[in-house]
Amino acid sequence: MGSTPLSPRLIKGAIVALDPFNLLASVIIFQYNPAELSRSLSPQASALPETDTPRDVQRLTGPPRESISLSVTVDAADQLAVGDPLAAQLGVYPQLAALEMILYPKSALVLANAALAALGTLEIEPPQAPLTLFVWGAQRVVPVRLESYDVQEQYHDPNLNPILAQVNLSLRVLTYADFARGQAGYSLFLAYQLSKEAAATLGSIGDLGAVAGGTARVV
Repeated sequence: MGSTPLSPRLIKGAIVALDPFNLLASVIIFQYNPAELSRSLSPQASALPETDTPRDVQRLTGPPRESISLSVTVDAADQLAVGDPLAAQLGVYPQLAALEMILYPKSALVLANAALAALGTLEIEPPQAPLTLFVWGAQRVVPVRLESYDVQEQYHDPNLNPILAQVNLSLRVLTYADFARGQAGYSLFLAYQLSKEAAATLGSIGDLGAVAGGTARVV
């Protein structure tokens, strides 16, 4: 069904890996936004006292641990229908590879570290993963770590390239506690929290009148 002038413009979600070694493979835009997105937050707070001694148990020791789970469909049908040569040659393998490369140390760094080891270098730092962002609208651009990646390749072409796949992603939100001051992830998480605080304030203003009038409402 074609879009009408009254149809809202759909903003697509994305995962952006800020990889200085391969900028072309850094942006993975969702072909279709997942219908559902699951989030879980667990607080970081002072432990409950084990004795009768009073303690300030309301102190927060840091931002909550937040995890995000979603399922993404990757389908080459539209590209194949218009004769896209890349889809005809590889199906959705490039899109899957772009997601999976977030989990791999770059081969160039692996080879460089192997060369250093062969020269007798005693201390070699493990390679760093790219700073990965989960983008879900303008209000939620948040640094994350890909905790798990599960893919079901559902259909393949005659050359066994996947042409339809379902990808399940589990992400852990990285907070300012995970970064040093001055790192991009530190500022990005603070911007995410500030946006959430602003939204909470707007919602609370609307609810205050209902509470004062004797009817509590929680959205």
